[in-house]
Amino acid sequence: MIPAKRIHTVEEYYFSKKLREVRGLIADGKPIVNLGIGSPDLQPPMVVVEALEASLHDEIAHKYQSYQGIPALRNAIADFYQKNYDVTLSANDEVLPLMGSKEGIMHISMAYLDEGDEVLIANPSYPTYTSVTKLLGAVPTYYDLEASNNWLPDLDVLEQQDLSKVKLMWVNYPHMPTGAKATKNFFKDLIVFAKKHQILIINDNPYSFILNDEPLSILSIDGAKEVALELNSLSKSFNMAGWRTGMVMGKAEHIQHVLKVKSNMDSGMFYGIQKGAIKALASSKDWFSDLNKIYKERRKFIWELATKLHCTFDTETSGMFVWAKLHENNTLSSAEFIDKLLYEKDVFITPGSIFGTQGEGYIRFSLCVSEEKIKEVINRIIAS
Repeated sequence: MIPAKRIHTVEEYYFSKKLREVRGLIADGKPIVNLGIGSPDLQPPMVVVEALEASLHDEIAHKYQSYQGIPALRNAIADFYQKNYDVTLSANDEVLPLMGSKEGIMHISMAYLDEGDEVLIANPSYPTYTSVTKLLGAVPTYYDLEASNNWLPDLDVLEQQDLSKVKLMWVNYPHMPTGAKATKNFFKDLIVFAKKHQILIINDNPYSFILNDEPLSILSIDGAKEVALELNSLSKSFNMAGWRTGMVMGKAEHIQHVLKVKSNMDSGMFYGIQKGAIKALASSKDWFSDLNKIYKERRKFIWELATKLHCTFDTETSGMFVWAKLHENNTLSSAEFIDKLLYEKDVFITPGSIFGTQGEGYIRFSLCVSEEKIKEVINRIIAS
């Protein structure tokens, strides 16, 4: 059977392929330390697990659930946004729970893109924005991010381009992979830009509580709901990556379009996961303080490791990664550099090139590894 032409527009996701290789090395007895992927190794709040366990005996626990999530979950999301971002949302029609925010990227794109439409995508950025765009027959239009501009889009440069076919623009702050943070003034300018060109902005916002004292939502900007959606997730903030629990928020009209797609793709989120998510969203700010104490200590050692590898980095970033620039005298590509470490030192780090051409010359370290493991890697590097 001949596959659809769209399948040739994408490749297997980098981590799917590379982690298969890493698992093979581990199976061969290699003591690999994985500093590449942002999958939290810490536990969710205990009340979350207890809520899941208790829910299994509820009468409706194992039935199909609402495509919009149970009302209590939508209310919990709205309360969370009010408390943490000072954003008022209608739980009835401005909040849509998702089975992980990654599926939201597909649902939003399917709701708004026709073949040939253009999508503004940052370089560097999360590869899924590009993959989904290509799978739908739309056209990725890249805008470069520069360290000199704190990895923010240069809207003046974008204004000089032909934007007549652009329907969507993906932004992601705090930014992955660089950890750069947006400001309210930038978001204000972005909303003005979006209204002028009738572009729907989607801010992908799963990292705003990790090593960040000032969480910010694009929806806190006046008028943002007219032209913006925001994705968020419990994966990073509450160590629930495997639970696949996310959400999209915005104007009711936009959410309804996304729901039309989503309701044809699944049959509702498992009840127990929703009950656990409600407990997570009700966590006090002490949860984030305690979590960030651990990440701060880990980051110190990652900084030490990056320095041992002759890299430079920005100490004012947020998120669960350290984005590091390879030494100017390095002659290897980022992919070659990390492969050398993988095969010679049994350490896996992510090459910056997988996030776009602007990521070449950088590598990304994950903080989702214990201090002991990071110290072990440092000792391996020192021993060379």
